Amino acid sequence: MSYLDRLLDPLTDSLTLESATALIALRADAEVEARIDELRRKANEGALTPAEDAEYKDFIEAVDVVSIMQAKARRFLSRQAA
Repeated sequence: MSYLDRLLDPLTDSLTLESATALIALRADAEVEARIDELRRKANEGALTPAEDAEYKDFIEAVDVVSIMQAKARRFLSRQAA
């Protein structure tokens, strides 16, 4: 278990059926997706400015947090169904 996973454990204790379901459904909107695609393309080309690089790294970190919380929400819901 990663430090981030452990850090987020207390949030799991506050999940409800509704919040877990909403968390699993969480997706970026079209505008955010377009920006991410642009940054991803520029990163692959080695053409990010320092500000864009920082923005892209922030996005990657946010995805990590959301992914961990979504996994926790899925586990919560599977335990509720059992």
